[in-house]
Amino acid sequence: MRYTGPKVRLSRRAGLPLTRKAVRYFEQRPYPPGEHGRKTNRRAAGDYSLRRMEKQKLRWYYDVSEKQMRRYWGLALRRPGRSGAELVSLLESRLASLVLRSGLAPSIYAARQYVNHGHITVDGRKVDIPSYLVRPGQTVAVRPKSRAMQPFVAAAEGTYADEVTAPYLDVDLGELTFTLLARPERQQVPVLVDEQLVVEHYSR
Repeated sequence: MRYTGPKVRLSRRAGLPLTRKAVRYFEQRPYPPGEHGRKTNRRAAGDYSLRRMEKQKLRWYYDVSEKQMRRYWGLALRRPGRSGAELVSLLESRLASLVLRSGLAPSIYAARQYVNHGHITVDGRKVDIPSYLVRPGQTVAVRPKSRAMQPFVAAAEGTYADEVTAPYLDVDLGELTFTLLARPERQQVPVLVDEQLVVEHYSR
């Protein structure tokens, strides 16, 4: 199942801020939530716990279920590159992930909602599946009927954009559109996860 509780609490559990909003709260309380959070020693965890937590971080960062993660893991194994890098590339190629990365949404949760509610098109056709894998050369845009909505007006002003645009995207925020130029490479994806530990978790 996907996590639907407080995202700041989840960020503290993961050990890294998973949303923009969580950054400030995480800096104030960088320890796990709960009564014994301050006393928790992340480094003292066993090998299995460490590997599982890295997998959970990746799941939470992209807001996917365990069933979906296993499906992407199976796809990554069939690709010719390193399994961990291929897994991150697949997760980054999801429509919801790219809507976030392009600056059209403030969080992965908002990006997922925008797609689910039919506000996003791929090559001019409405796509309401957050897990849709975008291919290089495809253009993603906000539907014309949705562009006057406050979140997209803010996006067009650059409110949600990162300081540096992802090198695999050609983004035009003013037009609320972007094109995937190439498959995301692992070194281009700013996800603070050790994917090798994820590989070890699934390979055990």
